[in-house]
Amino acid sequence: MKEEALKKTRIESDLIGSREIPENAMYGVQTLRGIENFRISKFHLNEYPLFINALAITKMGAAIANYELGLLTEKQVDAILKACKEILEGKHHEQFPVDMIQGGAGTTTNMNSNEVIANRALELLGHKRGEYQYCSPNDHVNRSQSTNDAYPTAIHIGMYYTHLKLMKHFEELIDAFRRKAEEFKHIIKMGRTQLEDAVPMTLGQTFNGFASILHDEIKNLNFAAGEFLTVNMGATAIGTGITAEPEYAEKCVKALKELTGWDIKLSDDLVGATSDTSCLVGYSSAMRRVAVKMNKICNDLRLLASGPRCGLGEINLPAMQPGSSIMPGKVNPVIPEVMNQIDYKVIGNDLCVAMSGEAAQMELNAMEPVMAHCCFESADLLMNGFDTLRTLCIDGITANEDVCRRYVHDSIGVVTALNPVIGYKNSTRIAKEALETGKGVYELVLEHNILSKEDLDTILKPENMIKPVKLDIKPNKPSV
Repeated sequence: MKEEALKKTRIESDLIGSREIPENAMYGVQTLRGIENFRISKFHLNEYPLFINALAITKMGAAIANYELGLLTEKQVDAILKACKEILEGKHHEQFPVDMIQGGAGTTTNMNSNEVIANRALELLGHKRGEYQYCSPNDHVNRSQSTNDAYPTAIHIGMYYTHLKLMKHFEELIDAFRRKAEEFKHIIKMGRTQLEDAVPMTLGQTFNGFASILHDEIKNLNFAAGEFLTVNMGATAIGTGITAEPEYAEKCVKALKELTGWDIKLSDDLVGATSDTSCLVGYSSAMRRVAVKMNKICNDLRLLASGPRCGLGEINLPAMQPGSSIMPGKVNPVIPEVMNQIDYKVIGNDLCVAMSGEAAQMELNAMEPVMAHCCFESADLLMNGFDTLRTLCIDGITANEDVCRRYVHDSIGVVTALNPVIGYKNSTRIAKEALETGKGVYELVLEHNILSKEDLDTILKPENMIKPVKLDIKPNKPSV
């Protein structure tokens, strides 16, 4: 019986001609052509549920506006809204099989949603799929719309939903760094510039620095995401509003605002907005900024944990898997490494978005599908990366306190803390002698009777080396 059901078809027609559609498919002939024409990637619309939900919300807003203008019957609008609500409940998502990367500026995606909603509405009205005289993908679900306003509006709504989800994962990661900063606040270590010894700090300051530079990106992400709340519904084909009635745009945007609970606004210039994809460029750029900072942090984690015997070895990353098929006992920093690779992919996606944004011509940007795909993919990659890094790495990091303390004790860099008291010339001579003789800075300062032991100990107290302090100490003699 199942095989017979799969073999059953219905006939649908479009501009190109007639095609057989599987009877169990909610999509129609234009979706089928998109499936056949765009076998491009393994990334299909049904892998991005927030985008599908955004398409449903966009169609709901249009249907409400059309009904208020007398362009849909009560039965039609009820059926369309019920079909969309089912999509919002997670139903029928398998009926969106089109490739995210497609020609036609998103027409395939728009028609996929129109056909699924129309065919489900037909069932709710008591008709068969494909009986479009009662509820048509074009004449009813897509009424007063073009792909060129419905598709970008859905992208905006889908990306704003994605942004809200991304922020939760991002803030959880930042909180994890803050917790480690608190845990490590008492551990003194050497700071490094250009991979060379610098001055002392605490390991807590290192991790708090990680948290702070990431936290700074929250406002940038929020600002970029805010631009998604301006839409061009009512623009139709090129922004002139042809085929849409007066008041449609305002009524549609009002409905979208009520459906989402967000402060969605209509663009001031629909012609300009229809070809402008700068909000995608801006949000992709904001994600790239995060990726660049995440890459620096993961590189630092790998350096700080390098070893275990021949590297820095100041921290220990959780051992997640054997690191070599030939070297027994080797464990690699696989979680920071995978985050590095995610960062590179996000940065690469941003280049694609920027180039595609530049490719707008006349009244439309036909490259919007790949821009949308890159933005949705980057956000998903970052969310997965944030969670993986937090749960499998950051939460389990431990400190090698003795190693950190020994590096400070042996470092020539602590001489910097003496600069304000003994002067740069004295400090330089002490540093040079320490390098040449292998003696410690502490030992040489006492040997040359530059400071008393009591004064030297005061200056080199950890708490006096990790923040600005005022010390009333004079050297015993001006120079070595």
